[in-house]
Amino acid sequence: MQAFLISLTTIAVAEIGDRTQLLSLVLAARYRRPLPIIAGILCATLANHAAAGFVGIWFGSLLKPRSMELIVGISMIAMALWTLKPDKLGAETVSTGAMGAFLATLTSFFIAEIGDKTQIATIALAAGYPNLVAVVSGTTAGMLVANVPVVILGKAFADRLPLKAIHYVAAGLFVILGAIFIGRAVWR
Repeated sequence: MQAFLISLTTIAVAEIGDRTQLLSLVLAARYRRPLPIIAGILCATLANHAAAGFVGIWFGSLLKPRSMELIVGISMIAMALWTLKPDKLGAETVSTGAMGAFLATLTSFFIAEIGDKTQIATIALAAGYPNLVAVVSGTTAGMLVANVPVVILGKAFADRLPLKAIHYVAAGLFVILGAIFIGRAVWR
C-alpha cells in the first residue's frame, strides 16, 4: 500500500503543469469529449508506465539494495530540480490528424509521456519498490488525479491553479523522497 500511495502522490503532484497535463487541456478544448479523452489517458499511461516499471525493476535488480536506494534517492532530488522548470506545450506534441478523441489522446499522450519526468519517476519508483502492480497502479492513478479535472473543467480550472506554488510543493516532495531513499542507503 505504501508503494501505491507514494507513487500516486508523487505523480499527481509532479504532473501539475507538466506537458502532458497541458496536452490534456488542448485535447479537451479540441474534441470536447471528456470520456474518450480520459480513456485514452488511462490506456496510454498504463502502457507507458508499465514499460517504465519493467525498466525500473530490471535496473533495480542489477544493483545491490544500498546502491539502488542511493541512485533512486539522487534521481528523486534531480526530479525536484526538473520540477522547478515548468513545461511548455509544443505544437509537435499534439496530434492533428482526423482520428477520434480516443485515438488522438492515446497516441499523443503515449508519445508525450516518453522521457517525461513522470515516466522517469515511475522508473525510479519501480526500482525502489518491488511491487510493480502497486507502482504502476499508483502512477496511473496519479496521472488521472491530475488530468481528469483538466479534461472535465478545461481552461477555467487550469487558469486558477497557483502553478508556481504547486511546482515548489512537488519539488519538496521529490526532495523528501530522495532524502528517505538516501537515508535508507546510508543507514543500511
